[in-house]
Amino acid sequence: MKRTWLRLAVLAVVVLAVHLWLLGGLPRVVTPTKTGTFVARNVEPPAPPAPAPTPAAKPAPVPKPQPQPQGKVAPPRPAPGPQEPPLAAPQTRAIASAPKAAPVTEPQVARAPASAPRASEPASAPREARAAPASRVAVAPSARYHYDVTAQVKGLALRGSAVLDWRNRNGEYEVQLSTSSPFPFVKPRTERSVGVVTAQGLGPVRYSVKVRSEEATHFDRENGRVTFSTNKPEAVLEPGAQDRLSIVMQLGAMLAGEPSKYKPGSTITVQTASTKEAEPWTFTVEEASALDLPGGRVQAVRLLRNPRKEYDQKVELWLAPGSAYAPVRLRLTQPNGDWVDQQWSSTDRG
Repeated sequence: MKRTWLRLAVLAVVVLAVHLWLLGGLPRVVTPTKTGTFVARNVEPPAPPAPAPTPAAKPAPVPKPQPQPQGKVAPPRPAPGPQEPPLAAPQTRAIASAPKAAPVTEPQVARAPASAPRASEPASAPREARAAPASRVAVAPSARYHYDVTAQVKGLALRGSAVLDWRNRNGEYEVQLSTSSPFPFVKPRTERSVGVVTAQGLGPVRYSVKVRSEEATHFDRENGRVTFSTNKPEAVLEPGAQDRLSIVMQLGAMLAGEPSKYKPGSTITVQTASTKEAEPWTFTVEEASALDLPGGRVQAVRLLRNPRKEYDQKVELWLAPGSAYAPVRLRLTQPNGDWVDQQWSSTDRG
């Protein structure tokens, strides 16, 4: 009985407390009498509501079309469009007052002739290919030039040496370029050109290249043709034609004979034969500049021959005016990126 009575008493107290809570009669139980610590927090104010879109202006009432006489329809009038703002004048002044560009040091491309080529002529054939041979030349005296050679072939870096043996005697010439490498698997290469010295410069008679076997090109001046030992089709012999070795000495003789004629930007076109074909080579003359070479610092004129076809070589030749326009540097770049660079190291006279 006591336990039952105790349970009823506890239940009565709980019911009374719930009623007092609902009626607000227990403020001292819920709210502490001691003042607690106040913690301040920064509350970001809510973003202001986006401004209500401005109601679009009501379009002007479209006038009713006036009745037209039967059989005639008046064309509709175009609606006026928004006017474009005028060009800003400061921008025009800025362009007009911009400083001049610095000289381009990259290879310059020869300008096309003022008159367009005829329809029967291919656009890629330069007119200079049929130009008359050089009128004044100064062929260099005999000498032997030594070079340091660096190359990159199929990603492999190579180093070697080369000798250009030049002979000019009694109206005849002989020039031979021998290139060797310290690697036993790289065969030495020998180019040789022989011919005559004329009032127009060098007249090749035979040109040959030897690596493993020899290939040769013959200049048949009596019949006006160029023939090849590789059984390639013969070519017509043009005035002033050269081979790929004699052209080096011929260009030097032309610039030495008339230096004022070959100013920077001018072009020289010469038919040049390999052991497989004869085609016009066009060189662009550039400004003289200083070169730091194994043999010392020299001033040299750069002549550039850019490829004309897909498998052409890029040829860069530097000639030294202070040394009878001797070839002090020659760089050949193949279409696949391989290159050979020979730089002058010393000279033996006579």
